Amino acid sequence: MAEDMELDLVEISPNAKPPVCKITDYKKFLYEQKRKQKELKSKQIKVVIKEIRFGPNTDEHDFQFKLKHAIKFLSDGAKLKAFVFFKGRSIIYKDRGEILLLKFAQELEEYGVIEKMPELQGKKMIVMINPIKKK
Repeated sequence: MAEDMELDLVEISPNAKPPVCKITDYKKFLYEQKRKQKELKSKQIKVVIKEIRFGPNTDEHDFQFKLKHAIKFLSDGAKLKAFVFFKGRSIIYKDRGEILLLKFAQELEEYGVIEKMPELQGKKMIVMINPIKKK
């Protein structure tokens, strides 16, 4: 039948009982499949993680400067990873680093939600903040 119509016999589902075939133009069939794959790929959401680094003795002006960047990142829909990096003997100021990160998270309350509370990992104290979904 396919030869009479000058089309191709395309096997759609080979594992079905009985196998499913369709009479169609094979090149058009491939084109449609590629288009569907491309459309599915374009609808996927890519998670972007932005990082902001502090020192344990970060001053108020630097804090405000980094806060503005964090607000921009969260408004754009990116996840935020803020961390305090302890160099050398500054590890004795762990409490300052935790206070700094909690203050930072509190300032960003209307833009994002804390995913993970401040946690010390080696020489870094890290907090993760997710953006608030827009409706």
